[in-house]
Amino acid sequence: MDMISTADVPEGERFAFWREVSAKLWVPYDLRCDPQLAGGFEARVGISDFGPVQATRLTVVPHEVHRTPQLIRRTDPEVFKLGFIAHGGGIAAHDGRQADFRVGDLMLFDTSRPFLVKHTPHIPVSQMLLLRFPRSLLPFPDRELRRLSAVRIPGDRGIGALSSQFLRQLAQRMDEFSPSETTRLATLTLDVLTTALADALDSSSTVPPPTRQRALLARIHTFIRDHLADPDLTPYTIAAAHHISLRYLHKLFQQDGHTVAGWIRERRLEQCRRDLADPLPTARPIHAIAARWGFTSPAHFSQAFRKAYGLSPREFRRQCATVHTD
Repeated sequence: MDMISTADVPEGERFAFWREVSAKLWVPYDLRCDPQLAGGFEARVGISDFGPVQATRLTVVPHEVHRTPQLIRRTDPEVFKLGFIAHGGGIAAHDGRQADFRVGDLMLFDTSRPFLVKHTPHIPVSQMLLLRFPRSLLPFPDRELRRLSAVRIPGDRGIGALSSQFLRQLAQRMDEFSPSETTRLATLTLDVLTTALADALDSSSTVPPPTRQRALLARIHTFIRDHLADPDLTPYTIAAAHHISLRYLHKLFQQDGHTVAGWIRERRLEQCRRDLADPLPTARPIHAIAARWGFTSPAHFSQAFRKAYGLSPREFRRQCATVHTD
């Protein structure tokens, strides 16, 4: 993941520098900032490419973003931006509409049309994930998508909440993915976005069934990762949380070559392995690490760990400790 920060720029030049960075990363904007903040303007962005989707993790102080008709006439790459709000908030205005956005919300922007975004001035720093992609990748007519430009998609209920969870995980783990994983994530990310937008348009029937299935499975994976520590995480609770039948849940995982219980166990073992390999929490008992990630039986955990990694948890921890001390 590439990083760009205004911290490396002299204070008086930071806002001008950020204007150039924004134009290169996304599209040219008319950026405006309180003069008291402009001199020491602060922004930091991490950039990853997921195939045709550019993902940027942005941390920035309050300012305004104007996409004006003049700038559109000058440069129009015909791309969409979708923002996921991790911290902060603000307002967006487009086509005479105005919407507040807050943590967890999604918001789509058509850069071929004028819009205005204002970050909440009393929140010192905003954090968000911005996805930039060609408009041709979305399977909706332009007239339908115009209905969603700068419209808040709530991240606290329904499909929006599940999509929000997926994007939160994506933002947190951007620097962990290998090149092959980012290629696969491009398809998953677009599937999740397509399903969320279709739900907001009330036109889910226009989304191809394979896309809906991949998007649903991606959201289920995110849900499981978020609840690994819960010993009561079961196929039943997962199916209920996503309003699908147990049979359909098992079918989704079987098509991907897994079982539900097996996928949960693998993710839990990965987290336990990571904790056991970490030299810092070595004082934590092995059974406490197992319990932390949802294993209620130390004996079952030890057996599953040995089967997965060829060593008992104690042997693995001892081996890691030897490596760190050498």
